[in-house]
Amino acid sequence: MANVAVVGAQWGDEGKGKLVDWLSERADVVVRFQGGHNAGHTLVIDGVTYKLSLLPSGIVRPGKLSVIGNGVVVDPWALAAEIDKLASQGVAVSRDNLRIAGNATLILPLHRELDQMREIAAGSARIGTTGRGIGPAYEDKVGRRAIRVNDLADLSTLGPKIGRLLAHHNALRRGLGQPEVKASDLLNQLSEIAPRVLAYSDAVWSLLDDLRREGKRILFEGAQGILLDIDHGTYPYVTSSNTVPGQAAAGSGLGPSSIGYVLGIAKAYTTRVGSGPFPTEQDNEVGEQIGARGREFGTVTGRKRRCGWFDAVLVRQAIKTGGIHGIALTKLDVLDGLKEIKVGVGYRLDGKRIDRFPAAEEAQKRVEPIYESFEGWQGTTAGARSWAKLPAQAIKYVKYLEELIECPVALLSTSPEREDTILMKDPFED
Repeated sequence: MANVAVVGAQWGDEGKGKLVDWLSERADVVVRFQGGHNAGHTLVIDGVTYKLSLLPSGIVRPGKLSVIGNGVVVDPWALAAEIDKLASQGVAVSRDNLRIAGNATLILPLHRELDQMREIAAGSARIGTTGRGIGPAYEDKVGRRAIRVNDLADLSTLGPKIGRLLAHHNALRRGLGQPEVKASDLLNQLSEIAPRVLAYSDAVWSLLDDLRREGKRILFEGAQGILLDIDHGTYPYVTSSNTVPGQAAAGSGLGPSSIGYVLGIAKAYTTRVGSGPFPTEQDNEVGEQIGARGREFGTVTGRKRRCGWFDAVLVRQAIKTGGIHGIALTKLDVLDGLKEIKVGVGYRLDGKRIDRFPAAEEAQKRVEPIYESFEGWQGTTAGARSWAKLPAQAIKYVKYLEELIECPVALLSTSPEREDTILMKDPFED
């Protein structure tokens, strides 16, 4: 049996929550390996909607262990609020079903404040972050001044660490005309929240190694999408971590050989939240129609998503940089009834055709999409659970996309309900 990594093959919001929940029934352990509480997952189970941001999707499934790996930046206050919210919905979170890596970096109030202050100061040049402090927390991690989960276990040692952190942050705050943070205030805040986090702290790398040796099935859950990867995404309009499947190893403490199958998630069209290039965007009636049908609003922020046609070039590029074995195609039903569907099959850059998305920011702004038109279908795909229930033209569309992205469609999702899924390849089967 193969361990599976699930990643977004676009700019996030591809429907990973439902697919991870669907796969978690076959897994024993679900691991988050990067990002923070800036990426939301919506799960609909027996008519109940759960909105998760930081906790792995497996947390709502009895008998599953959820793990937050060292590659995640953890806002302890957001974590506590999410746990309390689940408790109000009847989901109990304890050490029996949640562990957090002791070497995971903490997001502090000063990170959120810096994130928001920078975006305001940037004006029209803002990146479009969620303002939750993810980027500044990763900066401190790389700058070797971060406070980590393990540091909360001995508050007497926090003084010098807070001093080193504030030497950096207070200089930035002065430059932005903001009041400095007092060390005593930050220490008091951490003292109050520490018990809520330490209850789940563990040496996650060792725990996962033991579980792997026992033959447990491990599902690695990524946040955002590969096109938001700090290295391989549309830089600088990206997130602050690596979102490619290779991060599942580094962000959990298990080696790359522990990942057997990589499943990429892609919508049957394309969406993006925030700023940045979007070659196939439809800032028109078509985009509005897709957005309305797909209920394209962010789980975490509530921000309206930009919508456009499927971009086969970008998905193919994500498949190659991510080592994706198969694609789970979601929201096919949103395209039901359209007379014409377009697919981006290439770009023109300065008059020349190219079949990849350039890395340079200025070149990204200049690319023009090349479309091929596809006849739509008048039947419905919503709720279909087998190929036989799909309109013939919808099947042709899926097969057409497979050819363009050079990767098989392993799963097809036809509604937010977890059972409305057509399985072609079980990722857990070698």
